[in-house]
Amino acid sequence: MELENLTITSFHNGLLSREFSALEAIQVFFKSIESNDKKIDAYLNLLKDDAISQAEKIDILLAKNESVPLLAGVPLAIKDNILIEGKKTTAASRILENYIASYDATVIKKLRSAQAIFLGKTNLDEFAMGASTENSGFKITRNPYDLNRVPGGSSGGSAAAVTANMALAALGSDTGGSVRQPGAFCGVVGLKPTYGAVSRFGLIAMASSLDQIGPIAKTVEDAAILFKEIAGKDEFDSTGVNHNYSDELLASPINKIQKFKIGIPKEYFVGGIDKKVIEGVEQAMEKLKSLKLEFKEISLPHTKYAISCYYIIAPAEISANLARFEGIRYSSILEVEKKAKTLKDLYFKNRGFGFGEEVKRRIILGTFVLSRGYYDAYYAKAQKVRMLIRNDFVEAFKEVDVIISPTTPTSAFKIGEKTKDPLSMYLSDVFTCPINLAGLPAISIPVKKYKLGGNELPVGFQLIGKPFHEADILGIGQFYEKI
Repeated sequence: MELENLTITSFHNGLLSREFSALEAIQVFFKSIESNDKKIDAYLNLLKDDAISQAEKIDILLAKNESVPLLAGVPLAIKDNILIEGKKTTAASRILENYIASYDATVIKKLRSAQAIFLGKTNLDEFAMGASTENSGFKITRNPYDLNRVPGGSSGGSAAAVTANMALAALGSDTGGSVRQPGAFCGVVGLKPTYGAVSRFGLIAMASSLDQIGPIAKTVEDAAILFKEIAGKDEFDSTGVNHNYSDELLASPINKIQKFKIGIPKEYFVGGIDKKVIEGVEQAMEKLKSLKLEFKEISLPHTKYAISCYYIIAPAEISANLARFEGIRYSSILEVEKKAKTLKDLYFKNRGFGFGEEVKRRIILGTFVLSRGYYDAYYAKAQKVRMLIRNDFVEAFKEVDVIISPTTPTSAFKIGEKTKDPLSMYLSDVFTCPINLAGLPAISIPVKKYKLGGNELPVGFQLIGKPFHEADILGIGQFYEKI
């Protein structure tokens, strides 16, 4: 099995033609994890026994010549803030180090029904707070293209696992760019769906009005296959929207794509962007022009306020969502409990030990902007700015169908390069967080197919679509990969 060339469709065809069994495939992937993850550290926990058991069941069905779904046997990696019943789900935080999930997230239920196989839970920035996967409470994940560099974050473990052929595809979560940015850094595809398109039930919440689960894959087609499987309204998620996605997610007609007008926001092509990134995005636009797509310059004037707005709203929601974690209710920190003398002392010690520095920073910031005397000055004003940012996109989409931009201002930076400067780290999301504030779908696509060991760092470009128009950006992306 040539893992680097394997896609979901070719995997499915290989199973049906008996080129390999589901069990053989799973064993090959676990061997890849065994040999590669010692240096990359993408996984926090492996689910080997469950994966082998599921693979054997699929092989029995195939032996009986029974039909199986497209995702049957497909080996997936799952970000460790998505619940899998009976398995550890830590959100890469010490405060949840011993937590065992009591139910499946809705996306996990859907993938189970499609007979996909879960290889393990991947590393992330603690509670998904970060852009480098250096903020994990357990380990630092490394970029497979350069082990001295970050894979991006917060879904860095998922992106690294797919890149290093330790999973065929993966799930991550995107609150301000946490699927797209690691996708760009690791040379894979990352899709952030429209807010409400995918259920958040069973996702450990970071910022509830911004979070969205999305796929990370080798190709746009694979991302579309996964997205179609996990999308849909869920009775357990009150923010979900009942939108019926058509088969155009997997095969938009070329005559439809060629009618699209693509917007180039002048605010996204400014000074300070790495030269290689600009060259990469320009290269992508030249390829897209060969599809006879029309380009037009547009303006998103409130873009300059997006980072400030995001880092008021997100911490405010973080401070509320993380109030439930005191080191008692979900999992106990035994070594701390032995030292505590009072309940107040226990709370302080648990949170002091269980939360990392970045989490504490955002909780404190969020509590401050929600406090009396500062709520109107910061949080309420940020919500008004959020509406202005959203309205910028509404106006832009009256002129164009899709918007193109860099995914990130730089390629993958070195480990430790930005950890002492949080503001510098936050700027990694400058092109991605406005999309979360507006609730739009967006995808990061590698400019080209990058080769591991080729001494070249991947660059991604971002396509932004209208709400619930994932088919538009996925359609353009699938044709782009064929050029």
